[in-house]
Amino acid sequence: MGKPLHFNAFVMNTTSHIQHGQWRRPDAGQTEFNDVNTWINLAKILEEAKFDAMFFADVSGLYGDTEADYDVYVHEGLQIPSNDPTVLLGALAVHTTQIGLATTSNIVQNHPFNFARQISTLDHISNGRIAWNVVTGINENASRNFGLPALTDHTERYVWADEYIDVTYKLWEGSWDEGALLKDKENGRYADPAKINKIYHQSKRYRVEGPHLPSPSKQRTPVLFQAGSSASGRDFAARNAEATFIIAPTPAVAKELIDETRRLAVSHGRRAEDIKFFQGLSFVIGDTEEEALEKSKYYDEFISVDGYLAHMAILDRTGRVYPKETKLKDLDTNTSKGMAEWAGKHITDREPTLEDVATLQSHSTRLVGTPEQIADQLETWQAAGIDGINVINWVIPGSFQEFADKVLPVLRARGLAQSEYSEGTLRQKLFGDGDLLNERHPAARYRGAFTQGPSNWEEADALRAKAPATV
Repeated sequence: MGKPLHFNAFVMNTTSHIQHGQWRRPDAGQTEFNDVNTWINLAKILEEAKFDAMFFADVSGLYGDTEADYDVYVHEGLQIPSNDPTVLLGALAVHTTQIGLATTSNIVQNHPFNFARQISTLDHISNGRIAWNVVTGINENASRNFGLPALTDHTERYVWADEYIDVTYKLWEGSWDEGALLKDKENGRYADPAKINKIYHQSKRYRVEGPHLPSPSKQRTPVLFQAGSSASGRDFAARNAEATFIIAPTPAVAKELIDETRRLAVSHGRRAEDIKFFQGLSFVIGDTEEEALEKSKYYDEFISVDGYLAHMAILDRTGRVYPKETKLKDLDTNTSKGMAEWAGKHITDREPTLEDVATLQSHSTRLVGTPEQIADQLETWQAAGIDGINVINWVIPGSFQEFADKVLPVLRARGLAQSEYSEGTLRQKLFGDGDLLNERHPAARYRGAFTQGPSNWEEADALRAKAPATV
């Protein structure tokens, strides 16, 4: 019997998320993404199947060249139109009781004080089932939508992410001490002001006084996902992430990335097992191998090559989209560095081009076969170090229903999938060691840090000058 894998449904509040062109299929329900019942019904299917979480991707702008037309994105429904997943989680939280709910939010699109408040509210509503996918963004258009002249340099975006997440850590972990919430009707004291602290955060981009307005939710800090695959992204994940989403083309590549990130985590004072790794995979399932291969050919009939290339949208330093025949060695880009690095490292029989990257993306993470064959392949991925799978759908809800009906029973028979939910918050379900971040996580240093802290900005600035890492 194996160790159970974790399973997330990887979705987006839009028509065409990853598998571009599939929305044209007659059984594709993702065209009705505006209807909240599309997502409520899917959440119920996933919870019945004991999926660990619904993982919502998101963007806050168009892909591609900001000066060019965006016809291809509109024709493809490629993440336009799209809706805010964070708002949607509130509806899903009250129609489910166990499944985790993960939202993606870009450091550009929301001030950290407001974002921290929204997440705490959702964690209260869901009784401790919220996760945050921390992203720095890759879209020029998104940056311009929020008043920036251009996309911030890749390395500097992660410096910004460190600053952003530090504000949220202080609010979630340090602003309210344990025992601050009293609900004492007899003495008329709802909370204890001596245990509610302003944070007086000051950094390059943010000046936040506090305190955090919501009282602590069950998890305080949501479960932290991160998906960066570049060197800067891996280092950020090693320091901050509890779960990392990867789309490696092979188990061997996954193992290399996982081993490196775990080593980095240890170098930052954490344990290798403090981070779980989720591989993105799509599935073509048949009762026989022949049926699965025929279904795979059928799916290919709907694939939009234009959609895949448009989604990649690797830009030069002036914001122009590189043509698909561009060799990777000729790229000078501020976007999607991790994807290009992977392809350049593992396509060795020729000089790889952007078109090669698109082909790699559309075919390399597709598992085709019977449920038993798929289970065999998942065991290979698990042996490479994968802790879970982000299941990428072709259609909603059919891809998830088919996976639940055909693959999960085989996995459960092998001990590779849970049969029931464990008790507690999403963090407790995933790690089994409590509702809160463990003491090795950098956010833990803010617990109790502000109880004897500054009472005004002048005191805060003086303390910062002496010990910038502690306040």
